[in-house]
Amino acid sequence: MMWKYTGQVRPPFAEAPGPGQESVWDYPRPPALEKVAARVEVYVGERCIAASDAAYRVLETASPPSIYVPAEMVDLRAFAPCGHQTFCEWKGVASYYQLATAVDGPVVAWRYDNPVERFRPIDGAISFYPGRLACFWNGERVTPQPGEFYGGWMTSNIAGPVKGGPGTAGW
Repeated sequence: MMWKYTGQVRPPFAEAPGPGQESVWDYPRPPALEKVAARVEVYVGERCIAASDAAYRVLETASPPSIYVPAEMVDLRAFAPCGHQTFCEWKGVASYYQLATAVDGPVVAWRYDNPVERFRPIDGAISFYPGRLACFWNGERVTPQPGEFYGGWMTSNIAGPVKGGPGTAGW
């Protein structure tokens, strides 16, 4: 029988958060939006394409945070739209971007233009795939959330396990 998360308690396989950690199993569903003062930086090679001390985190059960940097703190010339869109039941329609220097390359970022009211603060803000760009949270190099679809930022202060890997589709 597959375990089904009910939002009442952490699942039996959840890691216990250590000192200074937070559990992805304590994040809410529907997701929450949180403004953070952490230093966020994103690089393509040696070039910093985004830097902010006023980003947002989207916190959703079983996933590491997705980080959104206000557009005015991103070098938007670094990106080209790829024409791909998806729909999130919580935020609305997302548009995806490739690096302008690699138009046939992988998708590296996304954003919500005109998201639902609850997520209006991230309107136009950019979120980055940490497995495709060098992303840093307070100086720590971020590791990507497992799976090709997800863009969560795994750092040392996150306890999981997180969805995206094999066997997690039912979370």
